[in-house]
Amino acid sequence: QVHLVESGGGSVQPGGSLRLSCAASGSIFSITNMRWYRQAPGNQREWVAVITSGGSTNYADSVKGRFTISRENAKNTVYLQMSSLKPEDTAVYYCNADVRTYGAYTYKAYWGQGTQATVSP
Repeated sequence: QVHLVESGGGSVQPGGSLRLSCAASGSIFSITNMRWYRQAPGNQREWVAVITSGGSTNYADSVKGRFTISRENAKNTVYLQMSSLKPEDTAVYYCNADVRTYGAYTYKAYWGQGTQATVSP
């Protein structure tokens, strides 16, 4: 079994910053891609950023230049540094990871439970 736990959400004013963390635990053999998604009230969940096991990154246009995704492979942890936050960044942020567990031959996608980030004056 694998568990992803996000932390670091909160409330900030526009222009502020937040750093989200997501730690994976359990019977983990390896993790390839790790991603962040977000879902605002009334909206569909949208992809935010991805980082490969080798450290390559890609971002949604809406956050490019403001958000930075990183990871610590030894800790099975992914981060999302969010800067210059806008009210439209308000959402529940979810992490997602492609994990191969011990004894498995394929990778499976796992999700965290989400953490709320609110940007308001």
